Amino acid sequence: MSNKFQHRKRKIPTMLRNILELDVRVTKIFVRSVENVMPKLKLYYKMLEISCHGIIWIASLLACIWIFNSKSLYQMQVNLLVALILDIIVIAILKSSTRRRRPAVNDDPFSIGPDKYSFPSGHASRSMLVLYFFKYLWPVPDICLSLISIWVFVLVMSRLLMRRHYILDIIAGLFVGYLQGMLMSFLYLEPETCSNLVYWITDEKLDGAEYDV
Repeated sequence: MSNKFQHRKRKIPTMLRNILELDVRVTKIFVRSVENVMPKLKLYYKMLEISCHGIIWIASLLACIWIFNSKSLYQMQVNLLVALILDIIVIAILKSSTRRRRPAVNDDPFSIGPDKYSFPSGHASRSMLVLYFFKYLWPVPDICLSLISIWVFVLVMSRLLMRRHYILDIIAGLFVGYLQGMLMSFLYLEPETCSNLVYWITDEKLDGAEYDV
């Protein structure tokens, strides 16, 4: 039975296999080179990993909607929430389809289901999506944008140094995140729609809104 299963395993085209093997070699060389000139900052890398985790972002956004309860923020909060949910779905589908193993054993306690796979990087796609969002969809001051850009860079570097991903995983993740940002440009919800969604989520009436009695 095991022999039959092995024969049924999918075959990777030679060109693609060569690209993946090159990616593995280049990633190893890059990581070792960086580690030779800088200390290992595992705690710092772990904090970066947590800072871009999808579950934490969604939970934090829902908490902010409830705590701040500001109409001026509803459109940003709801659209960003939709974007993050979209990202989780897209990345889960891509990872389930590609099933590329990670460079090392993943000890992330939040890693479940398709997240055990490596391609593409969900942290890279999510961080790029956040950068796109606050650059084009809900523009923030340049200083804030610069800080977000730095966060994206150090985050994707940490993913390599933690041996969570290969270089191609990171590049693909950034590309997917940018495409998702472009898609959100078309899906962007209007303020009234966002207010109605907030009412549905919080189950509270909004000031100035009309409801059936």
